[in-house]
Amino acid sequence: MPTNTNTIQIPWSGRGLAYTDDEIATVVDVMSQADPLTQGHHQNVFEEKFTKLTNANYSFAISSCTAALELSALLCDLTENDEVILPAHTFAATAIPFARTGAKMIWADIDAETRVVTAETIRPLITPKTKVIIVVHLYGLICDMDPIMELASQHGVLVVEDAAQALGVTYKGKQAGSIGDFGCFSFHTHKNISTLGEGGMLTVKSSQHAALVPGLRHNGMCGFEGERLHYWQPAMSNVDFDIDGLWPYNFCLGEVQCALGTKLLDRLDQINQERRIRAEQFINAMKDYPELVFQKIPRDCEHSWHLLTARFDGEGIGKVRDDLMSLLAYTFGIRAVVQYCPLYRYPMFQKAGFGQANCPQTDRFFDNMISFPFQHWMPQDQFKAMINQTQAALNQVRKG
Repeated sequence: MPTNTNTIQIPWSGRGLAYTDDEIATVVDVMSQADPLTQGHHQNVFEEKFTKLTNANYSFAISSCTAALELSALLCDLTENDEVILPAHTFAATAIPFARTGAKMIWADIDAETRVVTAETIRPLITPKTKVIIVVHLYGLICDMDPIMELASQHGVLVVEDAAQALGVTYKGKQAGSIGDFGCFSFHTHKNISTLGEGGMLTVKSSQHAALVPGLRHNGMCGFEGERLHYWQPAMSNVDFDIDGLWPYNFCLGEVQCALGTKLLDRLDQINQERRIRAEQFINAMKDYPELVFQKIPRDCEHSWHLLTARFDGEGIGKVRDDLMSLLAYTFGIRAVVQYCPLYRYPMFQKAGFGQANCPQTDRFFDNMISFPFQHWMPQDQFKAMINQTQAALNQVRKG
């Protein structure tokens, strides 16, 4: 099979969203008018609007979802004697901030049908050393949270929601990222909404944790206590530890990005709905092809359809996933991809001592998964062509 991709007609894009003229005008206006260009009025408005949307207790605009995860890991107060339970089927950034603390990563398997963690896959892994459970609402499907939160409460364990792909979806009326102790969101270039390529938000449940975030987010900056004779004495601002011995970061998000994020929140429901309609159209079009097994959506769990993935089950016809992907790419011009290699297979985690796992469903899904191009801006004729060409590829795979 040829390895060149000159035949690709339906690309896999690194950009999930196209901006409207109104959104572009917002960026231009803030570029010319905002003072300062970071940590100002637009940050405050973005955080307030995000808090209202998610019904979170506290929201903090952050430079990336990875930065939100870093702050969560710091606030969980982990040590090398602690254990963190999390899925290995996720992006590496879910795990790295917590591994950096010295805590031990314990890999939880995913459910075979939903492809996210559940209380059942987490429960056998809990030990007296467990301090944090990380749930990942992968591909945009929110996890079944009540049993997970009940399990965490029983064992006195903190819960971090990696909601990078699930902004705007609910579970029993509760927004993703507002249920656990911390919620981490992404506005990366691939996401349903993006603040010019990078950006994130951290939601926090407790007032004690929330009080520590501003200093940790921005270099330990804080005000001077007490009255000052002159506003410039001894300096503009003070610098101190929020948590003794814990060095802070600079994870701030600029005013232009915050203003754009605020504007995009107005379009979030529309974008998610449009993605949902397209996903349903694609899945319905494949109903006569049981070789493609799509993500199951349990009752009470919404899906943002950040990604459109399936497991290829070709055992009955003697074919494997790569047979289909080769046809899609080199014959029919569709650049589908494979995502989220189990983290325990990566050299970095293996070298760190986290190369062992008992995750058969994770392995089964990854070894057979396919992710279809699903950028929001894809023209309708291109989307219809992908449906028709995927059907044609499946017919050809069946014929051998």
